[in-house]
Amino acid sequence: MRIISFSQRWPKLLNQEFTTFRYPRKDKDWFVGEAVQIFFKSRSPQREKLGDAIIVNKVLRFGPRDDKEAQDDGFIDTADMERWMRKTYGEAKLWERINKLTLKRVG
Repeated sequence: MRIISFSQRWPKLLNQEFTTFRYPRKDKDWFVGEAVQIFFKSRSPQREKLGDAIIVNKVLRFGPRDDKEAQDDGFIDTADMERWMRKTYGEAKLWERINKLTLKRVG
């Protein structure tokens, strides 16, 4: 079971079902029906398992479409999300396609 890690304790992580944006993986991209483990800071001494989930939907596109979608992901609006992504991943990644994954907790 692969890990989806978060570097912040987003309020959405408490929900039974939530979305997250992830760049496609070069080794093996995420797929619908895949079981994943949700972690807070998986590569840190503060590592904490937050639970297990199933990917119930995957849409490949260019970022959030509107402010509500960015807010559902934990940001103020799309501009706030863009600033965070630019700081985290760099300018070049902003123009790449990204997966919008919907996760549903299990267990």
